[in-house]
Formats: sequence, C-alpha cells, structure tokens
Amino acid sequence: MYAPERQQEILRLARDGGRVDVVSLAEEFQVTAETIRRDLKALDRAGLVRRVHGGAIPVGRLDFEPDLAERESTAADEKDRIAKAALAELPTEGTVILDAGTTVARMAAALPLEASLTVVTHSLPIAARLADHPGIQLHLVGGRVRHRTRAAVDAWALRAYGEIRADVLFVAANGFSAEHGLTTPDLAEAAVKRAAVAAARRVVLLADSSKHGQEHFARFGDLGDVDLLITDSGLSPEDAVAIERGGTEVVRA
Repeated sequence: MYAPERQQEILRLARDGGRVDVVSLAEEFQVTAETIRRDLKALDRAGLVRRVHGGAIPVGRLDFEPDLAERESTAADEKDRIAKAALAELPTEGTVILDAGTTVARMAAALPLEASLTVVTHSLPIAARLADHPGIQLHLVGGRVRHRTRAAVDAWALRAYGEIRADVLFVAANGFSAEHGLTTPDLAEAAVKRAAVAAARRVVLLADSSKHGQEHFARFGDLGDVDLLITDSGLSPEDAVAIERGGTEVVRA
C-alpha cells in the first residue's frame, strides 16, 4: 500500500471512530510506529486531523475530550512554566477559585507552604493535593462528579458558586480565541466554569498555546471576560498583541 492510500484509510478510520492511535494503526497496516507518525504528521499538516498524545483525532470533532491521564501528559513542560508563572498572580491573602484543569492542578501542587489562602475548587484532584496544605482553608464544591475530568458539576456546584465572591479565579479551557471565546467539550462543565467566572473579581486563564484557535462544543465566555492569559511562548507575539487589543493582558511563560 502506498503512503497516500494508507493515509486516506487512516483518515477514514479516524472519522468513523472519532480517533486513532499509533500502536493499533501500526499493527493494522503492518508498518512501524514511526511510519504511522509520519502519516499522522502529513494529515495534520493538511488540516485533516489534529495530533494528540499517542494518536490523532479528525478535525471537526468539537465534542472530543481526552481523558485526564492523556491531558496530564500533553505539553507537560509548557504547563509547568505556566503554573509557575501563575503563582505570581496569587493574592497575599484572600480567596481564590481553582477550576478543574491539569495546568491549574500543577499550579495547586506548586503552592508554597507559606501560602495563606482560602481556596474553593470543584476539582477532586486539586482538592486531594491541597487537603494537607498547612496554610490553605479548603472548600470543596460538591455535585455530580464527571469521571473523565474528576470535576463536580450540575445544580449543587452551580448553587455553591452563586453564593460566593472570590478575589481571583484560575480557569482552564480546552480552546480559546477572540472569535469563539472560551470553550470546552461538555455543557455541564461549561456551566460550572461560567458560574466560577461570575463569582470572581479577577479571572486568570491558564492555557497552553496549542489551545489557541481551538473551538469546542460548549462555550462558557468571551476572551474579554479574562483579565490575564498565561500561556507559553508557542503563542506568537502577533497573536498575543491581537489578544491584548481586546483588553486581555498576555504573559508568555
């Protein structure tokens, strides 16, 4: 089978199944994993698929949502830099909301022991990381827990965020752009993020540059709702300037 024929079949499998992985494709086509990676790279360059950790998804799948383990291993170095830069945005004292997200979770894990804050979160992984922190008064927002993200959603969570006012929200998004705003694949998670944005005086978005221009099914705000975007140097200076024209400060860590 010639490469173009194999790539066409890979694209069909991706569209039929919602995603493909390198190992399975290598076995199916009896080629090396490196050959499959080259195929996926070619399809990615053509704008037909988007590469993710271990495979690819077809472009246009706005409802695709990688699981927690996959998201934690994606853009790890960039997320560490973003998390470190986010620590400078913590108030000396007061209340912060930590949204569910792997970059926000890295920030939570890096909170200095001398920090003295009230922290509100609907993320089980973040709550677990902060439960033994000596200076944190931790409030865990309840609700139905989504298995894919380990985040509480629905009426209980919405009601809790409707009853508080925080100094800063550190929020995550699966996609952000001036055109399409802040998006995520799940409507229930989007509703909780929207409520958290409304509950905070200042909103800081933590998102690596691969999410710029991405659009997902559920929209929870405008980029103009964000006071500060902390991303990585993969966001071009031109894109950063364009975002800042809309009123959002940008830090490229």
